[in-house]
Amino acid sequence: MSVSRCDLLRWQFDMTWALLDLHLQALVAEDYLWEPAPLVWTVRPGPDGAWLPDWSDTEPDPIPVPTIAWLTWHIGWWWSVTLDHAEGRPARDRVDIHWPGADQVVAWLSDLRDRWRRVLDAYTDADLDRPAAFPWGDTPDRTVAHTAGWVNAELMKNAAEIGQLRLLRAAGRFADR
Repeated sequence: MSVSRCDLLRWQFDMTWALLDLHLQALVAEDYLWEPAPLVWTVRPGPDGAWLPDWSDTEPDPIPVPTIAWLTWHIGWWWSVTLDHAEGRPARDRVDIHWPGADQVVAWLSDLRDRWRRVLDAYTDADLDRPAAFPWGDTPDRTVAHTAGWVNAELMKNAAEIGQLRLLRAAGRFADR
């Protein structure tokens, strides 16, 4: 049986989303802002009430441990910008993408999932060979297939990070009993 590259990328994406969704559905509001260490990156209310992520343009040393809120913002940020590129819109700046809050984050990410799935469903194997500059800049050997593969890898990494934080928080609640 032969599987097209598009079908394989869609299958891998659906599997990755299922893992993330497993963790998202198990979270409660308090989990998102739980700080697992003294040095964290999280989201904080800005002057206008919008949730703003901690950020540094250079990699800090030591690297802060992200909260689940920060990780879900991070997914929303890179996925929104990826969709901007894939759908032919000007890419938004990081500071223009805000975390929607614990009560809206699953709906936000689910909407991004649906939009990305429509992009994937529209691709043919020939489309996967077109050049794509995002997310690596002006690199001539990167294609739409590389971008789709990167989305799957980045989503899997973030799903694992969220899952690990969720499990640590849950284990800590049981240890306190």
